[in-house]
Amino acid sequence: MGKKQKIFRPKARIPKGLRDIPAAAVRAEAAMLARIREVYEAYGFEPLETSAFEYADALGKFLPDADRPNEGVFSLQDDDEQWLSLRYDLTAPLARYVAEHYDGLPKPFRRYQTGPVWRNEKPGPGRFRQFTQFDADTVGAPTVAADAELCMMAADCLEALGIPRGSYVMRVNNRKVLDGVFENAGITGEGAEFEARHLTVMRAIDKLDRLGPEGVRLLLGKGRKDESGDFTEGAHLSDEQIDRIMAFTGAGGDDRAAVCARMGELVGDSARGLEGVAEMRLIDELLSAGGYGADRVAFDPSVVRGLGYYTGPVFEAELTFEAETEDGRMRFGSVGGGGRYDDLVERFKGVKVPATGFSIGVSRLYAALEALGKLETETVLPPVIVLTMDNDRLADYQRMVMELRAAGIRAEMYLGGSGMRAQVKYADKRGAPCVVIEGEDERAAGEVTIKDLILGAQKAEEITDNTEWRESAHAQISVPRAGLVGAVKDVLARHTAAR
Repeated sequence: MGKKQKIFRPKARIPKGLRDIPAAAVRAEAAMLARIREVYEAYGFEPLETSAFEYADALGKFLPDADRPNEGVFSLQDDDEQWLSLRYDLTAPLARYVAEHYDGLPKPFRRYQTGPVWRNEKPGPGRFRQFTQFDADTVGAPTVAADAELCMMAADCLEALGIPRGSYVMRVNNRKVLDGVFENAGITGEGAEFEARHLTVMRAIDKLDRLGPEGVRLLLGKGRKDESGDFTEGAHLSDEQIDRIMAFTGAGGDDRAAVCARMGELVGDSARGLEGVAEMRLIDELLSAGGYGADRVAFDPSVVRGLGYYTGPVFEAELTFEAETEDGRMRFGSVGGGGRYDDLVERFKGVKVPATGFSIGVSRLYAALEALGKLETETVLPPVIVLTMDNDRLADYQRMVMELRAAGIRAEMYLGGSGMRAQVKYADKRGAPCVVIEGEDERAAGEVTIKDLILGAQKAEEITDNTEWRESAHAQISVPRAGLVGAVKDVLARHTAAR
């Protein structure tokens, strides 16, 4: 007799860096997204959905962790041997969409979109490989008035979600100003090698909040080894160049006009830098005209954003409050960001198409609202369960379910193969407010039995002996079959009022 072949059984586990989201969190997140959508719609933005996959060459190479496999994206080849990649953000697909439909779109084109994105990055606490973003972009607007508007809208979104003024700030900088500082510090050049070094510097500055000044100094210099022992190559700047950049990142303040003046000093005679300073002054003027003071929108030269496609103003939405978590007190920091990317559509069209956008990190914002107790938790009663006491009467039970649903009541017919005790246990696990029972005795009497599971659980806690149990009503009533809907409504009304 041959040896019995071992059956392979895959291990039930979620891939590293991904997560499952249960029903309550799904509902709360949907309510949060609905509130953001209301603000975006109020500003005149329209919804758009783009594909999860894009051709890899359409996405470009703008990722924050370009040293990861596949250039930081998840990719595969299709039947035509063309490389497809899961989108790493919602902006690159938007650029492709605008280029593809350019002639038929109104310009400026204003759209919002929410959906998952994927990054092949090293996962960590609160850092997932799949996460949701909620973007709003204006394509075809050359003036920084569009950037100022996004900063105002982002501030309005945070307040609409219940985050009080003083617990957040929109932080704004300008890549042109940063380029001017680079030029003034002698960080200039051309070609792929210089572009890579330039991007390394920006990504180092972008980690200032997480690594602190000393960590950034290491990344601007020879490099830095993290706690796991992984080494990140630095930009190899001189000490003088590092000092100039660090001085620039610390030039922020509560007075936007004063920050602009300091920026002007740090860019020196750089024409590009001075152009960026002029844009910042115009943004300040527009924000002030709209009533957005520095307590809501501040200028901060340490904001650079890690992606390489930004060309002008960049901004981040930062939460400034601390919250108690399982690991102690923490500050949530950035929950969204964006900026101007005037060159992204040009990759497809060959002509410059100015654009700017803002993206909310949904998961991080959700965690912050949860810590603040600001999540809108929708109260949804679980479904009423119609027990299936007789398999020859499934059509009768189906009719009961349909009557309940027609009356606006969540209801389901038990579809398992177990007996009554297990069916009631199933209803308990679902949190069902009640079950509907029609066995032989009920059918002969023209009745149905409604068992109130919530009241039954309460009574069980109150009863102390068997005599009292036998004399109690057990939270169970019988009603004429025609009175099914009314009786169930009475049960639901009782528990809805209690909530």
